[in-house]
Amino acid sequence: MQKIVIAGIGYVGLSNAVILAQNHTVTAVDIDENRVATVNARGCPIIDPEMAGYLVQKRLNLTATTDGQAAYQGADLVIIATPTNYDPETNFFDTTSVEAVLDQVMACNDHATIVIKSTVPVGYTADQAARYNTDRIIFSPEFLREGHALHDNLHPSRIIVGDQGDRGSTFAALMQQGAVARNVPTMLVGSSEAEAIKLFANTYLAMRVAFFNELDSYTLASGMDTRDIIAGIGLDPRIGSHYNNPSFGYGGYCLPKDTKQLLANYASVPQNIMQAIVDANRTRKDFIADYIVSQSPKAVGVYRLAMKTGSDNFRQSSVQGVMKRIKAKGIPVIVYEPELADPTFFGSEVLHDLPAFKDACDIIIANRAHDDLDDVADKIFSRDLFGSD
Repeated sequence: MQKIVIAGIGYVGLSNAVILAQNHTVTAVDIDENRVATVNARGCPIIDPEMAGYLVQKRLNLTATTDGQAAYQGADLVIIATPTNYDPETNFFDTTSVEAVLDQVMACNDHATIVIKSTVPVGYTADQAARYNTDRIIFSPEFLREGHALHDNLHPSRIIVGDQGDRGSTFAALMQQGAVARNVPTMLVGSSEAEAIKLFANTYLAMRVAFFNELDSYTLASGMDTRDIIAGIGLDPRIGSHYNNPSFGYGGYCLPKDTKQLLANYASVPQNIMQAIVDANRTRKDFIADYIVSQSPKAVGVYRLAMKTGSDNFRQSSVQGVMKRIKAKGIPVIVYEPELADPTFFGSEVLHDLPAFKDACDIIIANRAHDDLDDVADKIFSRDLFGSD
């Protein structure tokens, strides 16, 4: 049984903590006292039904703390799952939270393997290993969906570890042990290759979203049936009928920042597609906003700010970009978001009374449709054609 410490109680950190705590002693570290207290009370601080069930029903050797220094000292394994937001000024991820944990662990623990789960630029892990002159720092990308984080770690599509030695194989075995699925495809690769796998995978997904969104822009402008066209091309087995639902743009925490980071990694390499993927998302939001403004609404409602069904995460949601563009045209925007306690959101009124919200708006935009809106279907503008994320 290993002593494992996980830095960060978010989707990535908590899902890893739960699967590993089934067989090992796990301590989760976070600066947020409320999240720490919630985990210690066997509550789930994020929206993830399966994770909430595991925390209550399973015997997990899991505790949480704000004292990282004490936790790291006795650890055999430290997993870093702290946020790495994209910094538009430097055109790179802000990796300061990762480096703060690395500094702490390296100062107080001379043997623990350190696994970076936070998404980082290509070449980052090798740079950090050189900075500390150590072979203890490795990288392993995470592939999960918000709201389904535990499920995606219990049933992983693949396990990628950026180390081809004993540390990498040991960590891969830990992830296999915690999973419900058996015979999970597993690859041990170089750290830069593992970082690239993460960024290229997410950029490909963003490209697919952007493609179907631009298809939808064309058909919407031309008065054609988008659903029929997408269904028809999806019958080609090389394309398939998955990940094809139009939206207001790709958003959420991962795709916008990962596409921009990969583009930045191309600084000295010729490319066309990577730039187009980033630009396409802005163009889609422009098109959606212009289309709504052309209807001359007196007040536009925004039904929920989260990108996906079953998520409480507003970060970089595409509807926010549409909101800003509509407001820039002088049209009032009203938000319905039960998860927001504040009476305003970036200057827009926030309502918690759904009937009042419906009455106040003559167009309601919804990135994802919901049966809450069935009674005002004539007011709804959504490109959610297939009812999927």
